[in-house]
Amino acid sequence: MERIKRFFKSDFFKTLVTYVGIILIVVIIRIFVIDPIRVDGSSMNTTLADGEIMLLNKFIYKKGDIKRFDIVVIKEDDHYIIKRVIGMPGEVIEYRDNKLYIDGKEMSDPYPSTETDDFSIENIGHKKIPGDSYFVMGDNRAASLDSRYSEVGTVKKKLIVGRAKLVIWPIKKFGVVK
Repeated sequence: MERIKRFFKSDFFKTLVTYVGIILIVVIIRIFVIDPIRVDGSSMNTTLADGEIMLLNKFIYKKGDIKRFDIVVIKEDDHYIIKRVIGMPGEVIEYRDNKLYIDGKEMSDPYPSTETDDFSIENIGHKKIPGDSYFVMGDNRAASLDSRYSEVGTVKKKLIVGRAKLVIWPIKKFGVVK
């Protein structure tokens, strides 16, 4: 019995508890708060490049709302896609002559790296964006499979797992993206 008491008071035990605690904290943060995510493809060029690694903030939308122009990560089947939020629930989205119109009013859209073909939310069978969904697009409009296409359509909020804002790899690109 005395030997067990000495073990629990030993420096080895204290060090072991410290390391186990650190590992548990890292695992909890990874599961519930942040996760690395890899950009796959060219749909977000020139904002994000294929192969860049970002930190996915999984917690941000549990305490706050999704905002227009946020870069979000969407769970699609067994993989993730990264897109920019363009339209909010209840809005009517349209592009005419490479300009964004929301509810009939022209709105600034500084993010496309290519021209945006004419499009209306009605093209995918909606009068407006459903109340639990968002309209998302890649910044490289010419090479993005996004909400303009029925294969993707509007994205339900429950499929948006978080926001990606910080590039961590490659090191030369380290920083916050807009």
